[in-house]
Amino acid sequence: MSHVFHRTPKNEYPVAVRGDGVYLVDSHGKRYLDASGGAAVSCLGHTDHAVIAAIKAQLDRLPFAHTSFFSNEPMESLADELIRHAPASFDRVYFVSGGSEAVEAALKLARQYFVEKGEPQREHIIARRGSYHGNTLGALAVGGNAGRRKQFEPLLIDVSHVSPCYAYRGKQAGETDEVYGLRLAAELEAEIVRLGGDKVIAFVAETVVGATLGAVVPVAGYFRKVREVCDKYGVLLILDEVMCGMGRCGSLFTFEDEGVVPDLVCVAKGLGAGYQPIGAVIASLRVYETIIGGSGFFQHGHTYLGHAAACAGALAVQKRLHEDGLLARVKPMGEVLEYKLRSAFGGHPHVGEIRGKGLFRAIELVEDRASKRPFEASRRVNGRLKKAALDAGLMCYPMGGTLDGVQGDHVLFAPPFIIEEKQLDELVEKFSMALASTLGASAALAA
Repeated sequence: MSHVFHRTPKNEYPVAVRGDGVYLVDSHGKRYLDASGGAAVSCLGHTDHAVIAAIKAQLDRLPFAHTSFFSNEPMESLADELIRHAPASFDRVYFVSGGSEAVEAALKLARQYFVEKGEPQREHIIARRGSYHGNTLGALAVGGNAGRRKQFEPLLIDVSHVSPCYAYRGKQAGETDEVYGLRLAAELEAEIVRLGGDKVIAFVAETVVGATLGAVVPVAGYFRKVREVCDKYGVLLILDEVMCGMGRCGSLFTFEDEGVVPDLVCVAKGLGAGYQPIGAVIASLRVYETIIGGSGFFQHGHTYLGHAAACAGALAVQKRLHEDGLLARVKPMGEVLEYKLRSAFGGHPHVGEIRGKGLFRAIELVEDRASKRPFEASRRVNGRLKKAALDAGLMCYPMGGTLDGVQGDHVLFAPPFIIEEKQLDELVEKFSMALASTLGASAALAA
């Protein structure tokens, strides 16, 4: 009997015992193709010897030194490396242990920025419906997924939520991408004005929405208009790239393709590629200098901030991306994955949309393709699809609540950057089996 408090205690979980490139192997010897990188984490697969060696070497030298007393060499080097590849306005990196911590730190840093700046009346945060920013209370409050928020609502700070840039369901008939983006920017501006133009701290958004909507890419020009609105009212722009960043969509920072630069960006997951827990907030020089010119310290912190072994592993990940060319594989392999998904499922009667960018792709499932009507939540399509995929030896990332936090199903694919074309064929074949099994059972259930 297990004494582990599993995230779903009633489930029986296979025990993973080893990795083998893009595969995980359980205690019975069954192999699973990791087509989702866990949760878009394992971007280098599970046996990257360079990253493992870097962590081992750092453990031999120094496993941990608390950052209230010391800095450490891998933390300094990793910060230098991230800033070297970031836009010129970025200057400092605040390290944490994961994505939720990164979002919490960014929210507190944004509030303190305005306090130090002499604008303590700024107290409101605006985010988007359908978003996910983490499971700690501040991050959950900013998140806009109704299903995840519901039971914790009494504990959450008050955050305004505007519409996501979700063209598949949000664009009106005959509306161009440009007009759609302008309409959403106008909605954001109206909410800022409603709250008080000088009372809003920040607008928080995922550059490409991950877990809760499934690889939703913004329409062209949307973030440029958002940036203009934020600048007009002195509002900080915080972009959450915990899932979509660090190369997942084809560039180190996904916002690079949107023609904007945020004031703060949150990263995690692919930063450490799953080899050690790590996340970070990368801050603009403007934000940093305001803190230094005021109280002189950021009133925040966690025990494992800047963990030496975690930073050593993440630094090795950066070298694999840039020096060994793995980042350059993402866009072309992503195009191959898109082609294979469209070829196999583009005409499927229960596939509403295939979308995404780089090696970050999703399929939204619907009961009726013409009307985009989702399956009833009671059918548990996403949960049964996950089980069917595991039975077939495939790890993918199905989620529910796509439409409104309760209704709607999608499945996310975020395979390691080292994946080969034959393994993409295996992905499609095994997912096809899982989809047929799930929707066949669903149809029988409906009858």
